[in-house]
Amino acid sequence: MFVVKDDKAPDAVFCDGCIGHGDELSHNSGEDDLCGFARLAQLPRPLGYYDMSETDIDRYNAKWADSVFAFPFNISGQPAISLPLGWSKGGVPIGVQLVGRHGDEATVLAASAQLEQEMPWKGRRPPSAL
Repeated sequence: MFVVKDDKAPDAVFCDGCIGHGDELSHNSGEDDLCGFARLAQLPRPLGYYDMSETDIDRYNAKWADSVFAFPFNISGQPAISLPLGWSKGGVPIGVQLVGRHGDEATVLAASAQLEQEMPWKGRRPPSAL
C-alpha cells in the first residue's frame, strides 16, 4: 500500500498487475482486479487556486499537472474512483484512486464500499479554507 510521509502525496502504486511511476501508469490485464494510485501528485490545492476566469489557457492547463495520475484512466475509460483514505497532519484528505478492469465497475464500487466500512470518512471534514 501507499506510505505517506511528511504530508507528501505518494508516488507509487500497489499490486503486481499495475505498472507505474510518472508516465508509465497503467493497469494491465494481469490477475489483479484493482490497482491503487495516488489521486494527486501533491496535497489538494487551496480553495480558489483553480481560477475559472483565467484567460491564458496554457497557464490554466498547467495548474492541472497535479492530476497526472487521473488522466490515463479518463482516456482509457477504465472504471476508477477516488477515496479519501489518508489525512495529512493538517487534516487535509489524501485521495487514493482505485482502478478496475474495463467494464468492471462492480468490483471498483464493491471495494470502495468495503473500504468505507473499514476506514469511515463520513463526517470527517478538512479545516475550512475560508
